[in-house]
Amino acid sequence: MEKAVKVGLLGLGVVGTGVLEILTDHQDKIEKSIGGPLVVTKALIRPEEDKSAIAEKYNLDLVTELDAILNDPEISIVVEVMGRIEPAKTFIKKALMAGKNVVTANKDLLAQHGSELVNLAREQQRNLYYEASVAGGIPILRTIANSLAADDITEVLGIVNGTTNYMLTKMVQEHRTYDETLKEAQELGFAESDPTNDVDGIDAAYKMVILSKFAFGMSITMDQVKIKGIRGLAGEDVTIADQLGYTVKLIGSTVKKDDTISVEVGPILVPHEHPLASIHNEMNAVFVKSSGIGESMYYGPGAGARPTATSIVADLMTIVNKMKKNTVGHRFTGYTQPTKLTSPEDNISKYFLSLEMPDEPGQFLKLAEIMTQTKVGFEQVVQEKGDGESARVVLITHETSETKMATIQQEIKEKTSYKLLSLMKVMGE
Repeated sequence: MEKAVKVGLLGLGVVGTGVLEILTDHQDKIEKSIGGPLVVTKALIRPEEDKSAIAEKYNLDLVTELDAILNDPEISIVVEVMGRIEPAKTFIKKALMAGKNVVTANKDLLAQHGSELVNLAREQQRNLYYEASVAGGIPILRTIANSLAADDITEVLGIVNGTTNYMLTKMVQEHRTYDETLKEAQELGFAESDPTNDVDGIDAAYKMVILSKFAFGMSITMDQVKIKGIRGLAGEDVTIADQLGYTVKLIGSTVKKDDTISVEVGPILVPHEHPLASIHNEMNAVFVKSSGIGESMYYGPGAGARPTATSIVADLMTIVNKMKKNTVGHRFTGYTQPTKLTSPEDNISKYFLSLEMPDEPGQFLKLAEIMTQTKVGFEQVVQEKGDGESARVVLITHETSETKMATIQQEIKEKTSYKLLSLMKVMGE
């Protein structure tokens, strides 16, 4: 048997401990797959942390200085599971400069500084792998980079945030409010005490930046993603959408039109019969449309220690195999294209509008006039029974451009006393 490949771990939290578990529990299969043992020998922790019980269980040295790992000639791969941008970015750069291969699960970092780190890895002739950064337990990046390499992808739609999917599932199935479901998600540990990144769509946007690079070869920045979350989404609108044949989901989408793409995150009405409508609770799924295969969907847990750690260990094994063949230094995805964004007038969709208007005759006529002037028709209208003062009116438009929708919003604001409660895109059949 070949000698062990040694790994340094940056961070020994939930995911770091998960990596140790997977390496121990699956060691026999791992050894047979890569021809020898794969072991973590050192872990970097903060000086105030007590991780002695874990160190003893898994027979590893705890260190509080990065150099203790970087200067160890026997460690050839470094795994970063600290989270946040800094010091993770600096540590990964130093590891690559020291000649180490790197595996990370850090989506925030990769979405914002991925190109810089990928280029540095290439210059250093080292590998940087990050399968666990998108939809933790689903091997979606490797699937797109390898299995779909010969296919022409046209659309990637993802439920890639478990917190919001859990909340929306409860809002649909149990007719709960946004605030009630957020509180429950926090109590169950699905949502952070500060849920901003999840409920405002930022976490999903990070993942869509990475998916856009893999699917279309284009490097997108966060300010090029249209981001809208579910904060304050009205339970009534979720219920009405359900009655109209749709389930509301927070969807990250990256869609190709000619040689341009549009990258968005937002609550979208998904037809009940679409596969994404059946993804419930904290589960994740990525739905891919391509000209070769057609439609395919990849489903699984988006977070959790063991699912995320399983993806990290798969990356470790890939790097070991490349080290043996002496083929390190290739990018995780080699596909690159110039970045071109779809213009708002070419970005076409149906829309769901929920409006509160005075409960008096002739009010709906004003809305019909605005729609007619903008040349936008509507295919479904629901008027809730008013209370004598105000009434809720919901409509689904025919397909129209983002530009026309912006005009309609502006006209409603300037020419009526309506209150726009919700505006969401509607997925095509």
